[in-house]
Amino acid sequence: MLPGARALLAFHARELPQRDDLCGAFCGALALHATGLQLPTGEPLDQDTVALAAGSVVSTQRDTGNLPHGETGRRDYRLALPFVDDATVSGTTAAGVVGAIERLAGGALAAIPYSGPWTAPTLDGLFELVAALEHPVALIANLATHHLWGGRARLDQLLDYLYDGAQPGPPPDWDVGHFVCVFGRVRGPRGTLYGIADTYPSLGNGGVHMQPGERLAAAIERRDKPAGGVVVVLSAGDASHVRAGARRLGLHESIWDNGTLLSPQDPPAAGASGSIAEAPR
Repeated sequence: MLPGARALLAFHARELPQRDDLCGAFCGALALHATGLQLPTGEPLDQDTVALAAGSVVSTQRDTGNLPHGETGRRDYRLALPFVDDATVSGTTAAGVVGAIERLAGGALAAIPYSGPWTAPTLDGLFELVAALEHPVALIANLATHHLWGGRARLDQLLDYLYDGAQPGPPPDWDVGHFVCVFGRVRGPRGTLYGIADTYPSLGNGGVHMQPGERLAAAIERRDKPAGGVVVVLSAGDASHVRAGARRLGLHESIWDNGTLLSPQDPPAAGASGSIAEAPR
């Protein structure tokens, strides 16, 4: 388990499900709760707060075709967010997530975006790097869901993967660009499973599921969709250590472009460079 994972999962259980188009903001809120951050104003630190800070844009119409099976969506927004007619470009930009986290934390946290290259070894190396930290840390992954196993893998499938490296598993639950949080890892003789905190309760068990490292790395690499990546959210004092370790792994610190409309209200991301945008969910 990553430092701070228990706090992240406790808030995850309370905050489910994401509001429509706010998967990035939802995961940003999870990451902030993992670190124990509280706003000095006393305002709730939820997905709406992060969405407003990140410049998220919401589609004017409910798009149930892009929801997991059994989900009807959620549009009870607590705050007024900008709307856009085209549902294919709604959501939260990767730069917006980075900037919102650093602004809301007031300099106490760093949000470092890594665009790749993503392979099972680089994913494993980054996880080991941050898991060794003493202060809380969170990993926000922006990925393509069709590379993942479905969330309800049987125990025998999980064990076959861990002990034998067997890749067959349940088919993917859906096919969108998406944000999730990675909170833990289980290692076996032939495989590594990662714990995923997802944004809908129908995905896995209450929004929590396990994914093979190879599948998760391919989902983040997103070779057949607009680009993806991982945002590392951590204490500002740990940033230089993680940056040095990530360079040794060959990871590139940069923002990726995955197709979401940049809201005119979206301020520049602190410390971010490169193109900005995300996927529809």
